[in-house]
Amino acid sequence: MTSEGFPPLKDELRQLKFTDRPAVIKQIAEAREHGDLSENAEYHAAREKQSFIEGRILELEDIISRADVIDVSKLSGKIVRFGATVTVADIESDEETTYQLVGPYEADLKKRKISVQSPFGRALIGKTIGDNAEVTAPGGGKAYEVIAVKFK
Repeated sequence: MTSEGFPPLKDELRQLKFTDRPAVIKQIAEAREHGDLSENAEYHAAREKQSFIEGRILELEDIISRADVIDVSKLSGKIVRFGATVTVADIESDEETTYQLVGPYEADLKKRKISVQSPFGRALIGKTIGDNAEVTAPGGGKAYEVIAVKFK
């Protein structure tokens, strides 16, 4: 993952452990005080939320412990690879779009960050300026031309 994508995961883990977990434990304790747990909707909702939080904590701890953090600013070259910011043109419409290739846990299409494991990311890996990338997706195939490759 990029050095830019790592801190948000650590922040989320910190939030879950030190804010959300204690809050849900308090909710469970308060719900227990209301009596019969078998018919207590507040208790069941809080336990479900606790289960989600604990699962996400375990997932984040695993991701963080195995993360290989790469500083993209120290990379260079003309070949598309992890961390590259790639400008592509749709061959049919000539519409240009720029994406950064990132790890799966930091991919966010709204921020124009796509996973290297996505069909589009896999199609771009190894290409250089002027190469065409054929993307096979559930909606059908599309072709793109690589216009620019940068590492920033």
